[in-house]
Amino acid sequence: MARPNPIQFLQQVRQETAKVTWPSRNEVLVSTIMVLVLVLAASLFFLLADQVISWLVSLMLSIRA
Repeated sequence: MARPNPIQFLQQVRQETAKVTWPSRNEVLVSTIMVLVLVLAASLFFLLADQVISWLVSLMLSIRA
């Protein structure tokens, strides 16, 4: 397959870019808020899980057989 020259390439890029359905401002805002909320929820979950595991390991290491 022959490589297009730079001008043809840029024309093809422009044509393909015109076909893209860009999200609205509202869709971007809602998606951003959803991502931030899910990151916060995941962070809290892993903090809690880490604390519980740390407590369990400390408890097991403090038991003398």
